[in-house]
Amino acid sequence: MVECLEIFRSLEGLKTFSCLEELILDNNLLGNDLLLPRLPHLHTLTLNKNQITELEGLLDHLAEVVPALQYLSLLGNMACPNELVSKEKDEGDYQRYRYFVLHKLTNLKFLDTRKVTRTEREEALVRGAFMKVVKPMDAQPCWIRGTEPDEEASFNDQTMTSFHWHKYRSKWKMPVQCEVCFWA
Repeated sequence: MVECLEIFRSLEGLKTFSCLEELILDNNLLGNDLLLPRLPHLHTLTLNKNQITELEGLLDHLAEVVPALQYLSLLGNMACPNELVSKEKDEGDYQRYRYFVLHKLTNLKFLDTRKVTRTEREEALVRGAFMKVVKPMDAQPCWIRGTEPDEEASFNDQTMTSFHWHKYRSKWKMPVQCEVCFWA
């Protein structure tokens, strides 16, 4: 196990540790440009509290370079929607994130702090590809433009963006990132 106690911006030196099994890179300045060398024996990777905002590129990269990965933790990054970090996120956002990660990294047994359940794995196989969280193309929600949404979803040409009504907050919630389903 390697635990890094210094702040890292580059991981170039890891290529000499091809037999590495556990890697803890919490509390660093690692961002979307994170590139790991091929680590075929790595089964545990924690990237908590870094500056990762784009999930799909990271997951594609990890699937390619760490095929034995079984435990991944991304807590404290913007790419991991967690209501403890962001008040705009809720349990539904986090569950959709889990389905998407499990769709991309099918060998995971643990994600963040929770064991992957059989039900989650089945749901990820069926719907995980559609749980991708992306930033909306139109950065201004309709209520900023002066109108209120009157349905659960608003539609435009090729996308469906979900808006969520919070009964207890009595207002529309527009997450920093929205779920978007692309129509064929």
